[in-house]
Amino acid sequence: MNRAPLVSILERLLIRPIAAAALLTLVIAAPVAAQTASPDILGTWQARADAEVRQVIIRADSSASYGDETVRWRVRGETIMIALGGEWVCYKIRVKGTSMILSEGDLTKPITLKRIGPPKARPDSVAVPPDPETGCT
Repeated sequence: MNRAPLVSILERLLIRPIAAAALLTLVIAAPVAAQTASPDILGTWQARADAEVRQVIIRADSSASYGDETVRWRVRGETIMIALGGEWVCYKIRVKGTSMILSEGDLTKPITLKRIGPPKARPDSVAVPPDPETGCT
């Protein structure tokens, strides 16, 4: 008895849909994984510059806020990309415990931020800016 037709039918009915479902899962999950790969940066952070104290809120929805500004962020390895003025500005990032150090990019010296709590929710009335088309500066 030749089993080739049976194997071919089983392959079309079972194996290909399973493979397609697995591929679809990867395609859907990849953008989410890019944002959730660095949960250690999520939170409310505080930076001190001379006598001035600023808070930065980094959220899982790829938004970050400081003062009245809301920007978009991405992390690629040891680099955080922040959308400023219609272009990505890239900084080297290092997180250890409750400290985050940003360096390079447009900074003249590294900045240390301290985590002071979880991220506060972004108000629905505040939109997340679109991704810039330009690369890092």
